[in-house]
Parts: sequence; C-alpha cells; structure tokens
Amino acid sequence: MNEAISSVSPRKSAPRKAPMALTEALVARTMRVVEDAGPTPGMVYMTDADYARFRDEILGSAPAGPLKLFAYGSLLWKPAGEVRGGERAVARGWHRSFCFTVQRFRGTLEQPGLMMALDRGGQCQGMVFEIAEPVAANLEALLRREMTILPAVNVPRWLQVRTGGGVSQALGFVVDPANPRYAGKLDKPEIAATLARAVGHWGSGAEYLFETIRHLDACGIRDRNLWQLQELVAQEIGRVHAAVQVPAGLSKSPT
Repeated sequence: MNEAISSVSPRKSAPRKAPMALTEALVARTMRVVEDAGPTPGMVYMTDADYARFRDEILGSAPAGPLKLFAYGSLLWKPAGEVRGGERAVARGWHRSFCFTVQRFRGTLEQPGLMMALDRGGQCQGMVFEIAEPVAANLEALLRREMTILPAVNVPRWLQVRTGGGVSQALGFVVDPANPRYAGKLDKPEIAATLARAVGHWGSGAEYLFETIRHLDACGIRDRNLWQLQELVAQEIGRVHAAVQVPAGLSKSPT
C-alpha cells in the first residue's frame, strides 16, 4: 500500500527561515466547483491499445531489477497504482518546470492552466520509488494518470538518477518540446498569473504548486525556483481574489 511521503523520506526537513507566503487560506481563495467538461473537442485520446503499447515498450526496455519511478511533482503525494520505498535522488540534465498547458484537470478552455514536467537543463531533486507488483498493472495505471492525448506532451523516458546508493535508471516523465501544448520557458510572473487564476475539476494551479512544495519540503528537498514562484503566486492571489468562504474539503483534489 502507498505510504505517506513523509514516512518514507530519508531525512526530516530542515526548518525554513520564513514560512511559505502561499498559505492554505490563499489557496482556498482560488478554489471553486468546476464540472469536468469531458474530452476536449479535436483532441485524439489514447485508447486501451495505446496504453498497452507504451506499457509493453517500457517493460521491454527496463533495466534488470525493480522498476523504478522518479517522482518530482504530484506523484510525490498521489502516485498512480502502488509504489513502495522512497529514496531521494537527483536527475541531472533536467529540471522541473511549469511548461505545458492544460484545458482540463487544472484548467479550462476559457482559462487554461499550466502543469509541470521535466524540461531540459539543470538538475532536479526528487524521490525514487519502486513500482510494486503486479508491475504491469501498476505501470499502466501510472500511464493512464500521466498521459491522455496523442501526441503526448508528457512522455515516459528512462532517466539516469543518483541516490545515496549510486547511479541507476528510473522512469520519469519529460516534456516533448515539439508538442503544440509545450509552453516553452515562461518567466515567473507569467506562470504566477496563470497559477493564481486557473482551476479545473482536479483543483487549482495554486493548490498544485502548494502541495508540490509542501511534499518536497517533507523530503528535505528545496527548489529555489518553486519557492520564488510561490511568493509571486501569493501576491497575485491577493490582487485578484477576494477572501471567500470555501466549503470544507473543497480543496482536496485527486492529484
């Protein structure tokens, strides 16, 4: 069974000098009930056969031993399928970035949102998990969570990651820069403006950022770019959202 990330962190988080500017109360201002509009017209959605093909290609190319997953965003707190373990890791040559647009889930056609993927350059600290048995079923559940449309913008790739035990291969999801949904390298104020406004049936962009930082912090992982971004998002929420009463539990999202 999946464990809370804090229970598998390799060390306790060091205290910050200052609390997050982006608080739960500010995140709550961005939340509202949004009905799932369903598949976006004109998009080609993956079929069962597509998922089976990706699954089999990954299993066929996997290194010997347990199949490892590199988690850097929402998979930290809501992995699809069953995973076990949890070890801090660094993927060099990649960084987490709000770099592709969504018109569903955490955005709408009227107000598209932004989601994270690994983009080229730098390095990314995250967590490595092992995909539990039955591996094929849990891997397919992961693919169904991370990929919905063809051509996929968030594609699976074997990454070289370093942990305390050395270098190994782990499956990660990286952005395809040739995909029309790739937003490119946006500046922080532009990202903050989107995250403060976009919300879908899974929740808001601000919530996604808040939970990512909170769970990275529980692992002792500091992402300077995300920390700067949350300050800008907090300021933007203060400008565009009046304080509102949000029903209990509304900000709980599936991812």
